[in-house]
Order: sequence, then structure tokens, then C-alpha cells
Amino acid sequence: MTELAVRDLVKDFRVRDGVRRSRLRAVDLVSFTLTPGRTTALVGESGSGKSTIARMVARLEPPTSGRIVASVDGTEVSRRAYRDHVQMVFQDPFASLNPFHTVEHHLARPLLLHGRTRGREDTWRQVRHLLERVNLGPADEIARRRPHELSGGQRQRVAIARALAPGAKVVIADEPVSMLDVSVRLGVLNLLGRLQREDDLAVLYITHDLATARHFADDIAVLYRGRIVEHGPASEVILRPKHPYTQLLAASAPDPDKRGAVVPEQADPVGGGPGPGVHSGCTFRDRCRLAMDICTTTPSAEKVGDAHFARCWFYGSRA
Repeated sequence: MTELAVRDLVKDFRVRDGVRRSRLRAVDLVSFTLTPGRTTALVGESGSGKSTIARMVARLEPPTSGRIVASVDGTEVSRRAYRDHVQMVFQDPFASLNPFHTVEHHLARPLLLHGRTRGREDTWRQVRHLLERVNLGPADEIARRRPHELSGGQRQRVAIARALAPGAKVVIADEPVSMLDVSVRLGVLNLLGRLQREDDLAVLYITHDLATARHFADDIAVLYRGRIVEHGPASEVILRPKHPYTQLLAASAPDPDKRGAVVPEQADPVGGGPGPGVHSGCTFRDRCRLAMDICTTTPSAEKVGDAHFARCWFYGSRA
């Protein structure tokens, strides 16, 4: 049972404007836990810091501060063994695969690097098994192909199989269906859901699509300007949003049953918010019609339902 805990994660980038240098905080004190058999969706608009968090959790980007700990039955795994337990599925399936190598090479290499196979015959057997698990067949034919000979959906299935090859129990899926045709997106999401149930995976699903987050995820964390402003069970966050930004996202999502509905008055869709160098106070305050004087100080996460929290002064103490 592999669990992954993210605590107070911070990521700063240094920005140079002519001779002046400044600091851009892309991720600000983000905390969440990924548990076996559950999917946590990290939702937010472009530039909110979702992919930066994904890259830090995958240890492709070092955090400025904070901790990322993977543990098996309460025992922290070593840094060397971390990649055995945590793997990532990237957004662009074509860019994430080497065009010069076959599908067999892409799956055999992680098996060999992580010591999951013994000899050529065992490697080939496991490659076939991985392709069958992601519904790619006939396996013999698919294994000989190169990425450009596959469709987008097939390439993403290969990427998912590659993530499973080291025996990973935590999968980070960074917008895995955003670059696929609409007709194949559901199939890929259903595949991830089946693999999660079969292998008891903990999944971090990065997306800007509230509709897929609601139906695919168990829990949702809403990210705005590098901070989690609301988190809780998926149905609670989407159907009963509390933070003004989440309400804006929910109202903006296409819904045939709500045709003609207007954006709630609590949130203004126009406005830039505080500058990127501003870390104090509520970062949504310049777009929120509920903003109060106290919003210039940083709110804490307040309980607004069963396991449902919102980081907003409207629900907290205003003393």
C-alpha cells in the first residue's frame, strides 16, 4: 500500500526583467495526500501551477521548500526507490515517446532499468502483458511499431503501460486526454479507472476540465495562482462549490441542463488579481465581489462540509 504525502510545497522561479531580478512564486504552500485506490484531481486554469506540482511530485523539478514523501505501509521509501513507486503520464503522448524506438523498446527499457525482468524471453512476455492490459493488440504487431505509426489514443495507452512497467503504485496523469480526439478520451479515462481498481493505484489527475474531474476523480483540489483554495469530495466541490473561484469555474463549465444560466455574482470573470510577486492575502480578492478588508491577509482552510474545505474569509473568523 503506497501513499504519497505532499506537505507545504513551494516553488519559486527567478525572473529577470532587464537588469532587475524578481521572484515568481508558482506554487505556494500546497498540501495533499494521495491514497491507494483513490483519484485526486488537481483543477485550475492555465498558469495556476498544476503542471509544476506534477513535475515536482515526479521529481523532475526540485521544490524550493516543502516535502514529498512516498511511504509503503507507513515506512518511507528511499530516494532511489521513489521512481519504482511514482511514475508520470505526460500530456503529449507523441512528445513523450522517442520516435526512433519501437513500442517494445519503450516498455522493455523500464522493465530492465528497474530490475523487473529476467532475460529476453521474460522481458518479451511482460511487454506483451503490458500491451494487453492497456487494450492494445495484437501485441506482436503493436510492439514492432514506432510512435508515428500509432494513433494518439494508442500512443497514450503505450505511455500508460510504460508508467506501469516499473510496478508503480502512484501515477501522475498530467492532462492525459487533453490532446486526444474527443471520441477516444472516454476510453483512455475508463482504462485509467480500471487499472486503478485492479492495481489499487493512487492517481493524481491534473486537468482544467471540471466535467471529467467530477466523473473520474474521488476528490478534487481547486488551484488558483499556486494555492489550493478549495478541496473535498468531487461531487461536493462541483455541485456545491463554496469558494468564489470554484463557483466561477463551475458556472463556466458547459452543462446542457443549465443552459442560459449566468455566472454567479460572487466572482468577476474579468480581472488580473494581485501581481505574481504578491504572496500575502487572498490572491482572488481583486476578482471577488465578496472581498472584505480582511482579505488582504491570508485566509486559512475552513471546514464547509463533510471533508470539504474552502480557503476563504467568508467562512472563517473575521475578528
